[in-house]
Amino acid sequence: MWLLLAFIAVPLIEIALFIQVGGLIGLGWTLVIVLFTAFLGAHLVRSQGAREMNRLRQSFSTLSDPAEPLANGAMILLAGALLLTPGFFTDACGFALLVPQIRSAVFHWLRKRVKVQSFDFGTQTMHRPQSQPEDSVIDGDFTEVDPDKRQTHPSGWTRH
Repeated sequence: MWLLLAFIAVPLIEIALFIQVGGLIGLGWTLVIVLFTAFLGAHLVRSQGAREMNRLRQSFSTLSDPAEPLANGAMILLAGALLLTPGFFTDACGFALLVPQIRSAVFHWLRKRVKVQSFDFGTQTMHRPQSQPEDSVIDGDFTEVDPDKRQTHPSGWTRH
């Protein structure tokens, strides 16, 4: 139900804001602002996304909880989608998600409401099931290759 309301309300808000802002500053400046926010947002999303990716890699290498860097990465991705969507309301929401304090508040708000059942880094060893018994014999043909007499052109198995 909430998603349906969002899909109806957001375009209505955007249209109303376009009409109001366009009436105040004109169509040309309105389009310039929309394009500028898209380019600025793409730049900010790229830099903050790279920073969060480094934090995520660091959490994996130190075996610490990657929940916050993952959530920040998801919020930055959502911010990028909102900033690339033309409109003032979506731009405001997107820029808000690029503020680290707001992302932290959203993360802690979500963390209180989401219960994680289990979390595992996969430290257990996996055993592959054997499809054949160990004493099976596999027949095959081979050709001995002299390294000095190798072909210089690629075989039929490779393409360049």
